[in-house]
Amino acid sequence: MNSRAAHVTASSTNQSLSPVCVARFPRLRALAWAGDQLYAARGYHLLRARISQGQISSGDVSWESVASYSPAWWRNFSSAIRLSSRLVRDGFHALSVLASGGLVAAVPGAIVTLRAGEIQFRRTHPITRGTRPLHITAVPGGAVFWGEYFDNPAREEVHIYVSSDDGATWNVAYVFPKHTIRHVHNIVYDRWGDCLWVLTGDYGDECRILRASCEFRQVEVVVRGNQQARAVGLIPMEDGLYFSSDTPWEANYIYRLDRQGKLSQLAPISTSSIYGCRVGRDVFFSTMVEPSALNTDRHVRIYGRGGERDWQPLLAWKKDLWPMRLFQYGNAFLPDGENSTQYLAVSTAAVVGDDMTTLLYSVGR
Repeated sequence: MNSRAAHVTASSTNQSLSPVCVARFPRLRALAWAGDQLYAARGYHLLRARISQGQISSGDVSWESVASYSPAWWRNFSSAIRLSSRLVRDGFHALSVLASGGLVAAVPGAIVTLRAGEIQFRRTHPITRGTRPLHITAVPGGAVFWGEYFDNPAREEVHIYVSSDDGATWNVAYVFPKHTIRHVHNIVYDRWGDCLWVLTGDYGDECRILRASCEFRQVEVVVRGNQQARAVGLIPMEDGLYFSSDTPWEANYIYRLDRQGKLSQLAPISTSSIYGCRVGRDVFFSTMVEPSALNTDRHVRIYGRGGERDWQPLLAWKKDLWPMRLFQYGNAFLPDGENSTQYLAVSTAAVVGDDMTTLLYSVGR
């Protein structure tokens, strides 16, 4: 499938790192990179494209069908309409590309798995608390992890699940006891430390960044206890971990936790942030528009750091007029996985002009 010609829909303000929009794909959400292959979904249909090096346009990108998932019958109708899809949170929400060639994904109410060579996702684990995890993470040894993300008003124990057979079966890998945390925000593999970083929330001592061995035999809390430790997006780099805070109650910032354990506040950002990604040596975080008395910016923004340069706001989209509690917060999703290209993929939602659209930006220098 080829999309129509690209056009620039957001402004660049940083001359030292200036993303250039080269392609635009409506009704497509980017989920994960695997080298130079970008996986994206349109509703419950998963697509893949190889992104070539050098200057490209929308017409140069050919999307091939990978597989589909069959949801409840009514979701076939709701997912076909933009606003109803937003209302019921349709489609794929997380994806992990496995070394075996298989895929593990999150859809509303289930973890689903695709074996190599198949074209239909199978439901392998029902989500009984909440609707889905925010992320799914695979490690080089073959294990796949996800953490429970649900409202949890009684602060029940929270589970991290693991699969050792490419997502066919799931077991509990780790348990947070009662009254410890609210839920798990993210689990991130760190290839420089050969470990996992676990991010939890949401209040007081529930906000934690933990380091775990890849089999969860050793788990230690590294950062804890305040809203600045409330994070979802975290990007490992050789010199340390970069993460953004996700709090509606305080000003938000980008931080670095270096390999010696020193925590540094690097730059303010306009609102809460829950997505980050890396393109080569460049690191990016997005912000979202959510109800907040303190974070009042009505624009979704992308912040970036090129090499050793300072952090800057690079791109911006205005929140649309639809009520955010029903039709989603304004957001810019940044795909997981390892990206070997010079391109930044951004999927925007609930914004003016680019609602439910994936944009590809060249950031190579």
